[in-house]
Amino acid sequence: MDTQSTALIEGTIWKKITLFALPILLGNVFQQFYNAFDSWAVGVFIGDDALAAVSSSGSLIFMMIGFFNGVAMGAGVIIARYFGAKDYEAMSRAVHTDVAFGITAGVLLSVLGVAFTPTILKWMDTPANVLPQSIDYFRYYFYGGLFVVLYNIFVGILIAVGDSRHPLYYLIFASLVNVVLDTVFLGVFHLGVGSAAVATAISQGISALLCFLQLLRTKEPYKLELRKIRYHWDSFRQIIRYGLPSGVQNSVIALANVVVQSNINSFGSAAMAGCGSYSRLEGFAFLPITCFTQALSTFVGQNLGAKKYDRVKKGVRFGIGCSMILAELIGIVAWIFAPQLIGIFSNETVSIDFGVQHMRTICLFYCLLAFSHCIAAILRGAGRATVPMFVMLGCWCVLRVSYITIAVRVVNELVTVSRAYPITWAASSIIFLIYFLKADWMHTFERHAEQKTRSRLRNFRKQRISRS
Repeated sequence: MDTQSTALIEGTIWKKITLFALPILLGNVFQQFYNAFDSWAVGVFIGDDALAAVSSSGSLIFMMIGFFNGVAMGAGVIIARYFGAKDYEAMSRAVHTDVAFGITAGVLLSVLGVAFTPTILKWMDTPANVLPQSIDYFRYYFYGGLFVVLYNIFVGILIAVGDSRHPLYYLIFASLVNVVLDTVFLGVFHLGVGSAAVATAISQGISALLCFLQLLRTKEPYKLELRKIRYHWDSFRQIIRYGLPSGVQNSVIALANVVVQSNINSFGSAAMAGCGSYSRLEGFAFLPITCFTQALSTFVGQNLGAKKYDRVKKGVRFGIGCSMILAELIGIVAWIFAPQLIGIFSNETVSIDFGVQHMRTICLFYCLLAFSHCIAAILRGAGRATVPMFVMLGCWCVLRVSYITIAVRVVNELVTVSRAYPITWAASSIIFLIYFLKADWMHTFERHAEQKTRSRLRNFRKQRISRS
């Protein structure tokens, strides 16, 4: 695969974006499949308490890894821009800095995750009958924290240069390994809920290793060389500049969702199991959103690097439209078949009822979520990561937590908590639409380059004056 075949700066726009997004979609389908299989296997082989323990994992895990993955997004923006501009030397520095950051972040994640899991779970008001199994699951999961972070780093590099096919192949293989390990650990040896996390960690490790080997053996300019893996501080400053807002955004929003999860926990293990089952299904519903947002970030980054502004405009219109339509179609299907879908994970009537209520309150508003994520991805690809950070923190964190804090005291029902999502998605969509239509977001990189040049000239003049 050469750089010409992976570049998104030439060719028919809809075809390039679709062919790039399709492997991401298929890869995410397999990833969600093995996540869902984890829940199914735990629920079938161990029971609803174990299912509740696993199902409450999403918010906590995302809170822990979201910051590091958000910073890695900054690397993806930089790599895509240099790739589009054909500045391969700068791109190589960014790649090796990104991997160095991933190693540091992965070790830190493992230490923090293992150490603070019990404290965070207790803070989330995890019920006593679920707490021991939750601790087991999370701790085993975070033992593999290095694999989780490095996998996302490696995939981010490949996607930034337009290679979405190799991550798909590796993810399919890792998904099959995960299914086999879940079946053996839970169905044959009955090892308990922690073994599901071990299966996931092993699968993540395999997929990370395969991506790593691909980067080592490629002949392209983004080739990874072990001796070059270190912090190149000019690249690291840019990664932090464009990635730190996304990292902060991910962590704080995840923290807000932990607050949401703690409110769900207050309704008992049946509500946890039902809503947790929905969260596994929700991952499938978000697939078109995820694939088009990743495609849009890369498309925008590469084409702005190549200064093809008209192409950027056409591409973002296509990406937003496809993502919203697909997301809403999935939402309609989810509303119609909610009882059958939730029933895949649990046989308990009460858990199914909670899950169906939660799903039907949320799923018809997926188009708003798609729009917000698409605009956020476009702005990140254009180097404006602070804008989605402030919008999402304001709407998905401050507004969401404030709403729940007040509304649950007035109407103490699960549906009150569920409504937090469509309300805050609508708020962010309105703000993003206004900004997207009014602001000049396509020339960020040029302005930053001009500021850097002016700063260098000022420093040069000061040095000349001081010498004279």
